Amino acid sequence: MPYLIKGAHVVDPQRGLDETLDVLIEGATIAQVAAKIEVPADATVIDGAGKYLLPGLVDMHVHFRDPGFEYKETIATGSRAAAHGGFTDVATMPNTDPVTDTGAEVRYQIDHGRSAGLVHIRPIGALTRGEKGEALSEIGDMVMEGACAFSDDGHGVQSAGMMRTCMAYVSQFDKVAIAHCEVESLTANGTINEGRASTRLGMFGWPALGEELEIMRDIELCKLTGCALHIAHISTERGLGLVKAAKAAGLPVTCEATPHHLFLDEDDITDAYNTNLKMNPPLRLPSDAAALRRGIIDGTIDCLVTDHAPHAIHEKDCEWEIAFFGTIGLETALPLMLTKLVRTGEMSWSRLAEVMAVNPRKVLRLAPVTIAAGSAADLTLVDPEKAVEVTEDWFQGKSKNSAFLGETLAGAATDVFVDGKRTLIDGVVA
Repeated sequence: MPYLIKGAHVVDPQRGLDETLDVLIEGATIAQVAAKIEVPADATVIDGAGKYLLPGLVDMHVHFRDPGFEYKETIATGSRAAAHGGFTDVATMPNTDPVTDTGAEVRYQIDHGRSAGLVHIRPIGALTRGEKGEALSEIGDMVMEGACAFSDDGHGVQSAGMMRTCMAYVSQFDKVAIAHCEVESLTANGTINEGRASTRLGMFGWPALGEELEIMRDIELCKLTGCALHIAHISTERGLGLVKAAKAAGLPVTCEATPHHLFLDEDDITDAYNTNLKMNPPLRLPSDAAALRRGIIDGTIDCLVTDHAPHAIHEKDCEWEIAFFGTIGLETALPLMLTKLVRTGEMSWSRLAEVMAVNPRKVLRLAPVTIAAGSAADLTLVDPEKAVEVTEDWFQGKSKNSAFLGETLAGAATDVFVDGKRTLIDGVVA
C-alpha cells in the first residue's frame, strides 16, 4: 500500500533538506519527494502538518536480553519499545546467554527480529569468546551472518594484548570495535561515582579514572592497529577530551553518550536510593553532564544511544548495593532530546538527525538512509508538541526501570516506517 506523507517538515542533513515537502512511499522505498505530490488513487494519506520527518532513528546500543534472559526483555518486546520510541534500527549488544560470539547467535537474533517485524535488528558480536577476554571470538563467522560491529560490552577487555589482537582482527573486516571502557581493578565493588556522592551516601565509589584509563589505552591501540574505535557510553569530561584529541590527530575514533549521562548527574541520587539511577558507568558530576551536552551539540560526540538495559522488578526493587546496573531508554530518548535540547534552541533538528539517524549508520557501516527517491523507506515522523507522561503504563517493553519515571516531556514519534511498512501508527505500535 502506498503512503503519502503530506506537508511534513523534512530534515535530512545528508541532502541539506530543511523544508516542508511531500513524501511518497511505494513498497519498501521512497518513490518521490517534492513540494507537492498528487495523491495516488490507492494511497493512504498521512497529514504531516506541524510534524518533522527524519531518516529512521537508529539506536546502536541496546540490550534485548534474548536469548537467556527473556524474563527481562525479548527481541519481540524490545522491538515494540523501539518502534514506540521512533526507531527503525537497533544494534543489540552480545552479553546474552549464550553470549553472541558465533554466527549462530547472530542469525538467531536477525531471524527473531524479522519474525517480530517492527525494526531492523543489527546484532553486535562479542570480541572475545564468552566475553571472558581470553580468546578471540568467531568474528569472521559473525560477519558472514550479519554482525555490524564487535564489543565485549558489560565488561570491557581487560588485557591490552587481547584488545590489540581483537582490534587487529576486526580491522580486516572494516568493522568497528566498540569499547566498554572500565578498568575493573579500579572499579571493583563500586556502585556510584567516587567522590562527593559516594561519601555522602556511604557507598563504594567508582572512580572516573577507571573509565578514562581504558579510553587512553584503547586510543593508543587504535593508533597501533588502525582499527576503527568507538567509545561506548562516555561519561566524563576528561574522557571526552581524550576522544576530541584523538579526532584532531586524525584517528578513526568516535563516541556515544546516553540521555541519562546528558541530563542526570550524581546529585540526582538522594537518600531515597532510587535504584533506577544506578548505571554502568555511574552518573557523574554536574560538570561532566554539562560537558557531554556541549559535546553532543558541537560534534565531539557522534551518536546518541540509550544503553537500553531492562531488568525485572526484583532486580531493581532492592538495596542499592545489590541492585542491577542500568535503565531502559528506547522510549524516552527522543522526547528527552526534544524537550531538553531542541526546544531550548541549543540543538537544531539537523543536528538531532545526525546524532540519532545519520552518524550511527556511519559508525556501524550500515547503508545510508536519505529522504530521496530510491532510498529505503525507513523513516520517523515526529510531533514536536506531543505530550509525554513518563509512567510505567506508557512503556511497551517488559521492564519499567526508567530513570525518568515521573517526567513530563514534549515531543515524540507518531509514525515509523521500516522498509515501507508502517510499524508505528499515530503513536500506537502496529
